Amino acid sequence: MPRRPRLHLPGFPLHVIQRGNNRGPCFFADGDCAAYLDWLRRAAEKLNCAIHAYVLMTNHVHLLLTPARPADVSALMQSLGRRYVQYVNHSYRRTGTLWEGRFLASHVHAEAYLLKCMRYIELNPMRAGLVEQPGDYRWSSFRRNGLGQANSIVREHSVYSGLGSNPEERRHAYRDLFRAQMDEAVLNEIREASRAGTLLSGERFRKEIEKAQQIRLTRRPRGRPPKPTEGGSGADQLRLVD
Repeated sequence: MPRRPRLHLPGFPLHVIQRGNNRGPCFFADGDCAAYLDWLRRAAEKLNCAIHAYVLMTNHVHLLLTPARPADVSALMQSLGRRYVQYVNHSYRRTGTLWEGRFLASHVHAEAYLLKCMRYIELNPMRAGLVEQPGDYRWSSFRRNGLGQANSIVREHSVYSGLGSNPEERRHAYRDLFRAQMDEAVLNEIREASRAGTLLSGERFRKEIEKAQQIRLTRRPRGRPPKPTEGGSGADQLRLVD
């Protein structure tokens, strides 16, 4: 079956996920994480991709970034992945693939979902039971976004900048977002958008984009359409399929 073409919405941030092959590990030591982040910084600068949030987990990576051009995301991930695989294979005397197929990418409606997606990414270590607070984890962007630690990888999105009139106000407002647990419905929305490679947004905004771009962002239900109920009309059935 041919691959589904990627969605391209210029100017939208992208939530990118790359997993280890067969969900196996892709980071084995702190030095691996440091090397990956160094190459991420270099590639992002070269391709003018603004990284807003990230986390490196044992067997996968989350990035939230805005590319200058949609095609630059693939170029960044290919360059980064190739260099990192060469490094791992050389360091650990291994061969073969490290990553699981192509990366996942979903566009994000920034005004409604950017901060939620940043929280989702930076809370990964807590959900995995690795730390008690997001600031305790070294390999994420929270220490920069929430605590003000210097980090040359991260570039602020305008939605984050709008949290306050100065850096301390922004960091304080951002930390406040982490005091409450994320709603399970929001978690599911983010996960489903990532799996489908579609747009993370509210239904109204999604329909506006579908109309403007002449594309379909909502996946059709799998399987055969439901049969009409007794006495139902063909029009009723069409509405169910939509």
